[in-house]
Parts: sequence; C-alpha cells; structure tokens
Amino acid sequence: MLHLAVVGKDVSQSDSPSMHTFILQKLGAKCSYERVSVPPAQFMERAEELFSRFDAFNVTIPFKGEIIPFLKKTEGDARVFGAVNTVVSATRTGYNTDGEGFALMLRNAGVEVAGRTALVLGAGGAGRSCCKKLADGGAVVSVYERDEERLQEVYREIGGFSPLTEVPFAPYDIVVNCTGIGMHDTVGKTPVVAFEGGASEPVGEQLLSLCQTAVDLIYVPAQSEFLRIAASLNKRTVNGAAMLFYQAYYADCIYLRRGTDAAEAKALWDEYRGGKV
Repeated sequence: MLHLAVVGKDVSQSDSPSMHTFILQKLGAKCSYERVSVPPAQFMERAEELFSRFDAFNVTIPFKGEIIPFLKKTEGDARVFGAVNTVVSATRTGYNTDGEGFALMLRNAGVEVAGRTALVLGAGGAGRSCCKKLADGGAVVSVYERDEERLQEVYREIGGFSPLTEVPFAPYDIVVNCTGIGMHDTVGKTPVVAFEGGASEPVGEQLLSLCQTAVDLIYVPAQSEFLRIAASLNKRTVNGAAMLFYQAYYADCIYLRRGTDAAEAKALWDEYRGGKV
C-alpha cells in the first residue's frame, strides 16, 4: 500500500486522488491518496513532515520550486525546469512529469506542434514545462510573463523562446494559458496581459480570434472563460484534464519503478474518462 498525496495552496477540488488511485489499481498496486492544502506562509515549516507522512507525493501550485531545498537531488526534466511535481520520500528525489504529460495531451488531441507558432502565457513551473516541450517539439515559442525578473530567469535557464513583456496582436497557431487565472477565486476571468502599444487588459476575442488552438491547463471548471471565448470563435480548445492524467501516469510509473508507454497511458485515460461521463 502506497501512502500518497497532492500538496498545493488549494487542492480541495483536485482530481489527483481519483486519477492516481485508478491508474495504480490498473497497474496492479494499491494506494491511499490525500489532498493536502497548505497556506503559502506555512509551507516552509510544514514541508518536512511530508517526507515522513507519505511514501511519495505530488506538488502543485505554488510549491513546485519551494520543495526543491528539501530534496537531495532532482532528475530529468526537474533539473531543466527548476520545478518539481513528483517526489519520492525515501530518496528525497524530485521529478517533473508535467512536460511529458503536456506533450502527450497535445499529441492525443491532434494538435500539431512542429513548425507552429505558440504563445505561452505565464512563466511559472507549468509555463516552463510547456515552453520547453513546445520548443523541443519544433514550435516557434514566445512566452509572456508580467514579472520581468522571472521571465529573464527562465530565459537564462532554458532559452529556446522569445521573452515578451508585451503581447502583439499577431496570429499564433497555439495559445496556452499557464497562469492559473480562471480557477478558484478567479473563475470567469482571463489572464491580464500588456498588449504592445496599449494598456494591460484581459485576454479576449481580439487575441484569441487570431489563433487556431487555445489550450488552458485549468480543468476545473472544464471550460474556463479563456476556453469559452475561444470556443465561441470556433477555435479548437483543450483543457488540462488529460495533461493532469498523463503526468499522474508518468509519476505513478516512477513510484512503481516501471517503464512508461504512451499507448498504455492513452488507453487508461480513455477508460478513466469513459467511466467519468
């Protein structure tokens, strides 16, 4: 029996427990899985207890970077992104499966990346992962971030994109919301960005009308305001539910020390989604 959890500022609506329990059961393992919401001001004093309470745990907004000082090492994408979403307590090792989950979500949604232009909104932990995977997939990537210091830090760390502090009204094939705006207490809102030559304003029809595909990592609500606007313009829309499932699959394979298989992940997602309808 694996004792697991998801840890974040507010994970009260997280689907992680049902997803991980389903995946692990299908892979022949049993688990208990808790939601652990931690006020940001308390994370530093409460982080240590996570290693003794759980065999492993997943980390989400806003602690993907804050957990790193408590680890002995990071592996794979976690080293590149400077962000961790998966922790194995026994070895205090951090991993990041967000990027792999994001890439598989796009692939299975029929979103072509190679040779496309992409605008990523937000350069936090999720934004870094998405930016890197889009660039690795052959997209021409631009990243908007209101915090210029953070933007430049990410650019120094991973590069491969155009850093933006203002967004031009230009056609992007793919626009990805990685800000978290549109969930919890911001339901009904879209990210506010500074547009080139004008004042800051919420992302709306003017920008989304120029894209082909709108992707929002938010999955609660299933259709964020960002995606609602895009859908009203007959754009292809993708929410983050499949990404959450796929990154959970990759994390569970780490917990079980087994290999991964994209076809297996998709089959499990289709079965899980079918059971949820």
